[in-house]
Amino acid sequence: MKHIKSTTYILFSTFFLLLTSCADTLIGDEGQLDEDIFLNYQTKTELELPFENEWFIAAGGRSVIQNHHFIPFRHQRYTMDIFQTVNGKSFIGDGTNNEDYYCFGKRLNAPGDGKIIAMRNTIEDNIPGVVSEPDLGNYIIIDHLNGEFSFMAHLKKNTIIVSLGDTVVRGQEVGKAGNSGNSTEPHIHYHLQTTSETSTGIGLPTQFLNYYADDEFIERGEPIRNQIVRKN
Repeated sequence: MKHIKSTTYILFSTFFLLLTSCADTLIGDEGQLDEDIFLNYQTKTELELPFENEWFIAAGGRSVIQNHHFIPFRHQRYTMDIFQTVNGKSFIGDGTNNEDYYCFGKRLNAPGDGKIIAMRNTIEDNIPGVVSEPDLGNYIIIDHLNGEFSFMAHLKKNTIIVSLGDTVVRGQEVGKAGNSGNSTEPHIHYHLQTTSETSTGIGLPTQFLNYYADDEFIERGEPIRNQIVRKN
């Protein structure tokens, strides 16, 4: 039994190291695979943070440590998961209800100009801690008409106020934060990619303009895990 446990541990450790090595290769200066093209990618669309007030970056960045989306989801590689916190907590009380969470029902905006080309608005919000739909839940996809597509997911049921084919402008309200789809607590999932498909394409590094990260003004940058960010 001890031998079996040791072998299992060694195999797990080797697998983890391979993942880490793969991540290093993908984000290294030498550039491999998708990173040959996208390591130094500069976002074409003028983007701003898609919310009001201060939010916390729970996942975001270019490494496995910063961003759990990085390895398994090619199209979501640079995804950010974002919610609001007060004194380091994302909810009040015991967090058993969506309404306990600071970001639940908060306004979400279009991060950049474009056209609404896909959306879903009718999925029930999860009970916190229970995932009922293993996907994006309620979402919108914005075609920025330049080969970049914004995905905003896990929105609150029936709060999306734009329609298919609508043209939106940066900062325009589009819906409210929710807890639908593959989500264990209310938050916003945002990523930029090369196609409009929900499971294909390549994730793109995403630079936002004119925001504060931990009270430091950023003229153009990519928010990363554990930062508190807000628009200028």
